[in-house]
Amino acid sequence: MPKLKSHSGAKKRFKVNANGKVKYASTNRGHFMTEKSQDRKRKLRKGGYLSGKQAKIIKQIIHQ
Repeated sequence: MPKLKSHSGAKKRFKVNANGKVKYASTNRGHFMTEKSQDRKRKLRKGGYLSGKQAKIIKQIIHQ
């Protein structure tokens, strides 16, 4: 049976750290940044972690 391909979109958007947690960057940072408040932009710098079923699915499609 051939090897499975990784999901290239998911590879770009998620990282699995050494503890096995799935990290992602915040959304809404692409454009119109001048219209967003400084507080909002500061909060958008922080990413987040997926948990449970979502993390399991992402690990499967990026083969980690």
